[in-house]
Amino acid sequence: MKKKIVILGSTGSIGRCLINILKKDQKNFDVVLLTANKNINELLQQVKLFKVKNVIITDNKKFIDFKKILKNKNINIYNNFDSITKILGKKKIDYTMNSISGLDGLKPTLGIIKFTKQIAIANKESIICGWSLINKQLKRYKTNFIPIDSEHFSIWSLINDKNQQNIEKVFITASGGPFNKYPLNKFKSIKPKDALNHPNWKMGKKITIDSATMMNKVFEIIEAKKIFNFDYNKLSILVHPKSYVHAIVKFSNGLTKILVHDTNMVIPIFNSLYPNSKKNIKSKKLDLSIMNNLNFRKLDKKRFPIVNILNLLPQKDSLFETVIVSANDVLVKKFLNNEIKFSDISKILLKIINNREFLKFKKITPKTIAQITHLSHYVSLKINALRV
Repeated sequence: MKKKIVILGSTGSIGRCLINILKKDQKNFDVVLLTANKNINELLQQVKLFKVKNVIITDNKKFIDFKKILKNKNINIYNNFDSITKILGKKKIDYTMNSISGLDGLKPTLGIIKFTKQIAIANKESIICGWSLINKQLKRYKTNFIPIDSEHFSIWSLINDKNQQNIEKVFITASGGPFNKYPLNKFKSIKPKDALNHPNWKMGKKITIDSATMMNKVFEIIEAKKIFNFDYNKLSILVHPKSYVHAIVKFSNGLTKILVHDTNMVIPIFNSLYPNSKKNIKSKKLDLSIMNNLNFRKLDKKRFPIVNILNLLPQKDSLFETVIVSANDVLVKKFLNNEIKFSDISKILLKIINNREFLKFKKITPKTIAQITHLSHYVSLKINALRV
């Protein structure tokens, strides 16, 4: 029997990666729903390939354009995620991938959990800002969750539902990005093109800048804390320029486990789709030259001051995380538009979140999506109004 699949954000990098995996095994999958924002050309190819009967296009203009293209076809085309209930009905599908970027991914995540047996999430903003809401839904509808970020997938694979008390320390690795050895006295002259030149990964602009500042690792620590219910003192970042080891877990029984895989998101996605399966995937041979020179080292906070945010985080889920995510989003856009310097991203962000106006959100647990989205909008307006 074919597995029923939904891909939220099918035209993004993670969505396309999953599509390429499914292509090779079409006889075993039925793609029930695809969603996109603006890339209707890519979406059209995917619809034709898998004979998809339901699509959601959130951009109004592209929604209208797509309806015109397929006006004589027997395809249901919707404009928002409120349609999920109508599309999926009462029966649970087998697997959902949420690869929508930004906070836009939170509403569809919450909306689809009750309709799917398993959800794989590659949307860090949803987890960081809305984990308390997501986790409540997962428990209520008994939906299995798999994290797709390579670091969290690695931790998930290594701990294998072990008691948290038996875990002594978890290390997430960071490549160090393009500025791992860059002279500190030149940081003020860093241009967007320099920051977008990541040595190991090909990613979108936003996440590549976050990798360059090390904000991406701050986010991953927050995600790991929420997903696995760790205390922050159990989590640490190690710089590992080759990005070959993705996570290290030290257990209280004296064992330490590491997880290695190619710098390729196909591997965590493939294994989320085929858990405990005999299916094979092509991958490179174990690289002994890297294994013999892993070159781990502690993070240099002078080089990456943004990691000092970790000292300010509350142990409980709060709206403070939404402040951090939203403020960083705006500052990254300003840098990409040449409105601020690279070094200003961390400087301004640390100043903003230390402001009394925003520190109060440490004590407020998110209860609704509206709380999160309203606060995100407010933070964005405040920062855009700043003279920097």
